[in-house]
Amino acid sequence: MIDVVVPIFNALEALKRCLRALQADPPQDARIVLINDASTEDLSGALAILPSAIVVHNECNLGFVGTVNVAFAMSRHDVVLLNSDTVPAPGWLDQMRVCAASDARIATVTPWSNNAEICSFPTWLKANPEPEDLRQWARLLLAHAPRAYPSLPTAVGFCMLIKRAALDQVGFFDAATFGRGYGEENDFCMRLSGHGWKHVLCDSTYVVHQGGASFLPLGLRPNGENYQRLLARYPGYARLIAEFIALDPMAALRAELQQRLAHLIPVSDC
Repeated sequence: MIDVVVPIFNALEALKRCLRALQADPPQDARIVLINDASTEDLSGALAILPSAIVVHNECNLGFVGTVNVAFAMSRHDVVLLNSDTVPAPGWLDQMRVCAASDARIATVTPWSNNAEICSFPTWLKANPEPEDLRQWARLLLAHAPRAYPSLPTAVGFCMLIKRAALDQVGFFDAATFGRGYGEENDFCMRLSGHGWKHVLCDSTYVVHQGGASFLPLGLRPNGENYQRLLARYPGYARLIAEFIALDPMAALRAELQQRLAHLIPVSDC
């Protein structure tokens, strides 16, 4: 059993896309938990898309970090955090579970995405256009990905599988330090790394990510105060990320997949 948790705050249209994708390809042996963080929009119609899901309504707005911690406390299983502005490809969860099971030391798994910084594809570290045919894209990744599961310095929070054993060892997200969000998953991953856990990319699946649908209207931005808090706690974090980017250990993997999927990759207008 695994719990797929979707933290929700407004962003109605993005939420509908996400839940319709989950409805079209229901994850097997999984419980879907939708946590509405006191949204100001009427989401009742969207939440009804998945009648089998567990729906939790926060009495007051806790922010992303607090909402995720509610989900962690509800579960005794592995957990996938899935942003409400994502569209998972068919078979996404099966592939992430296979990846997680490939090594007992893996704590977190992040898939490819159009918009996921170090997990962005085909253009790295940038927001790419969404695939025009996500289903066909998923089929080709299933057929051609080498399942190398390369190591990452940190998971990317738009979609991350977390093993229960890892949660039990280091605890939940640090809401006291990171408040409403940004930096909490990096802090969490650094704590895990300190205990010998690994973070990896699942190179055989893909999750579309719009980005910022819930947080940007609240005026929250990365690289602000929370980033400084992260650096104060882990002075070597910036160097760790910079060295990973400079080395770019996934360049050959991206190039191979890009060649195989070239006819499906949308062309940017820029």
